Amino acid sequence: MQNNLTESSKHLAEAVYRETVPAGEPAVKELKAGQTLRILDLEGNQAIDTLFFNLNDPAERFDPQRTLRIQKGLYITTGTVLWSNRGNAMLTVVADTCGRHDTLGGACAQESNTVRYALGKRYMHSCRDNFLRACAHDGRIGKRDIGANINFFMNVPVTPEGGLTFEDGISAPQKYVELRAEMDVLVFISNCPQLNNPCNAYNPTPAELIVWD
Repeated sequence: MQNNLTESSKHLAEAVYRETVPAGEPAVKELKAGQTLRILDLEGNQAIDTLFFNLNDPAERFDPQRTLRIQKGLYITTGTVLWSNRGNAMLTVVADTCGRHDTLGGACAQESNTVRYALGKRYMHSCRDNFLRACAHDGRIGKRDIGANINFFMNVPVTPEGGLTFEDGISAPQKYVELRAEMDVLVFISNCPQLNNPCNAYNPTPAELIVWD
């Protein structure tokens, strides 16, 4: 699937919810079917790791393999439908001004910090830590429910040999992606605290969540 950059028709004055997620912090949000969520990259090149669950049955969750197989492409952009592990449409990308959102790199964790960078990086704060913090605070999902996530605004090209590389981000201040909920959805976000790769210019920054009915 090619990048399909599309501006939103939504107006901020009509939003029903706005929240700034501080740099390096988690957030949890519920969406009702038909609502639209904008994830806004406030300062540019900030990776925003995101998990989606069926609000009424969290055992149903975003399935990246099914999503990529159906759309026949690795990256998410306008028109992409996010499918669940039960074959149901969860959300549809209805606007995208960045055009590159990673589905393969996963969430940074103690283990990946060690493998990718150095043993001394093991205990640096990570997205998996953020998801675990959100789980502990929210109580509806647990450690075993943390699966493959989307990294919005993160640039992880695939090499000709099939490897992954973590490159400078291609987002910019005020870039955004909008998703329309096709079912009631529980959203878990880690505003990535990673300091060791160039996707966020080694500088985690705030993000904003905006919701419309």
